[in-house]
Amino acid sequence: MTTTHDVEFRPVLVPSDAHGADAADFRRMTAIRNDVYREISGFDDQRISPEELLPVYRPDEHQRRYLWLVLVGGEVAGRIGLDIPLEEGSRTAYGLIELSRSVWGRGVGTQAHALFETGARAAGRSILQTWVEHPAAAGEQLTPPTGFGHLPRDHAARFLLRHGYTLEQVVRVSAYDMGAPVADLRAHLAEAERAAAGYRVLQWTLPTPEAAVAGYAWMKSRMSTDAPSAGLVSDEEVWDDDRLRAHDARYIDGGRTMLVTAAEHIATGELCAFNELVIGTDGSAASSQEDTLVLASHRGHRLGMLVKAAGLLAWRDVAPRSPRVTTYNAEENRPMLDINEALGFVPRSYEGAWKKVLI
Repeated sequence: MTTTHDVEFRPVLVPSDAHGADAADFRRMTAIRNDVYREISGFDDQRISPEELLPVYRPDEHQRRYLWLVLVGGEVAGRIGLDIPLEEGSRTAYGLIELSRSVWGRGVGTQAHALFETGARAAGRSILQTWVEHPAAAGEQLTPPTGFGHLPRDHAARFLLRHGYTLEQVVRVSAYDMGAPVADLRAHLAEAERAAAGYRVLQWTLPTPEAAVAGYAWMKSRMSTDAPSAGLVSDEEVWDDDRLRAHDARYIDGGRTMLVTAAEHIATGELCAFNELVIGTDGSAASSQEDTLVLASHRGHRLGMLVKAAGLLAWRDVAPRSPRVTTYNAEENRPMLDINEALGFVPRSYEGAWKKVLI
């Protein structure tokens, strides 16, 4: 336990049960997470329950995850996180500082940053990376080296710049209205099917069927190498059957539903594109479109549109009360943004991807 004056950084125990006797701090951590996201964005689309979040933080052989609850004057005021990937040769660590606005400007963030930077150095890491939402605001704007997108030089940006970070990428958060005309989706799907002759759509909800495990695991591994990453440092991930089953369990054990829509190359049986849609236990909440990828060797056949349009059509049956789907894309990822825009996704907010080289 680390205490400086009236600020306490209390390590959060990951309990076996979200309602167990030892789970109080985990529930408090989840609540302040939700409060901070709502405070920043003005909406509740990122809300998650302790039961849904708990499997994400259970021990994982592929990374070590640390959590602290931030208390100021004895009151919960935020959370800190540090993730250490365990891929062979990894140089990276991922940090987060999420604080209530009520404690901004009191040095709490600087103390929190020192805590997780020390942890990253102790783990032998030389790169710290973080993603932060920046609501649109007038005034000076920051543009990443990619030249795509910009963010305001706001409170969070000034904090990160002061602590030695560089803005590497701007990420667009987009939303799709689930009340949009189905006819438009069907037209996009039909057009994609014509361009994707020789491919067919496969869909499943988790757990992944045995016949799809190897192909899905390979595509998941390519997310770490093929998705646009600007100047960020990404470890190449190795996915096998066990890792994919653990991935599935994080959703299933939390009561969340994931629909995977994949494209299969008929001649070879290879899975070559996929899209994921997720909703939690509240069927009336917003849904999330998570990973989408087309393997490089199969690009040019409208497979991205194929899996996205097919997924959104099927999602109406899986999550009929969900009002919208949100998704995240790098601003320089024009192929994927072109698909989203054609389908009717509209920009809602932006995130900055920031990097610090530890010397």
